[in-house]
Amino acid sequence: MRCTVIGLGEAGRIYARALQGGGHVVLGYDVAPIPTPDLPRAANMAEAVGEAEAVIVMTTARASLPVARDAAPHLAPGTLYADFTSAAPKAKLALNEVLPAGVQAADIAILGPVISLGASTPLMAAGPGAGRVADLLRPVGAPVEVVHGELGDAMAHKLLRSIVMKGLAAVVCEAVEAGRRAGYEDWVRGQIAAELSGDGQSTIDRFITGSAKHAARRADEMAAVADYCEALGAPSHMSSAARDSLMSLAGGALNSA
Repeated sequence: MRCTVIGLGEAGRIYARALQGGGHVVLGYDVAPIPTPDLPRAANMAEAVGEAEAVIVMTTARASLPVARDAAPHLAPGTLYADFTSAAPKAKLALNEVLPAGVQAADIAILGPVISLGASTPLMAAGPGAGRVADLLRPVGAPVEVVHGELGDAMAHKLLRSIVMKGLAAVVCEAVEAGRRAGYEDWVRGQIAAELSGDGQSTIDRFITGSAKHAARRADEMAAVADYCEALGAPSHMSSAARDSLMSLAGGALNSA
């Protein structure tokens, strides 16, 4: 298949190499002068997508719709247009208004670190072209879960996951840094590791019910945590946010009582 990868950062180059390894003819396009000695490059968007059967967009989220607008006049009916950016669900859905009729668009969410996992990074696909993306990438080692929904539904799943993954990462960083400054880093790391190794569903239920039941007391505790972090000279953004969230939860419980 003739494939074009738009956006030749680390992730774009990884998927371009994987597709080349799978026997596909791959053309790259990026306005930045990124060295790609093993990848033929298009000089402009018309050349990049004019004869492509599949277009893989690996740019930043901000560039998602501008790239689609630039590509639209040159896309042939039947072309697969897969947007791998982290653009918001409404931006992915807006591709329907930008791309010409007959182009099969797909919203792709990347569910892991491509730099570490390469082309074997789990993906989620939604939209009219989702099945074709799976057919294209599964043979080169990419696990693709197809969501039977509209454009934006894959990204919606990713953003919900990011509440936990990015939020958890921020909490862990804050806790370990405070532990380091207090001289208890090893102990804090052990507490985190023990919590993460437990029964996941049971832990979720315990967090939800416990937070609702003990919101006021826990808000006071997190206020003390934030003050302690400040005394240590450590960041307390997540602890302060937890305090505010618990205060809101406690207020809601009182109002509904």
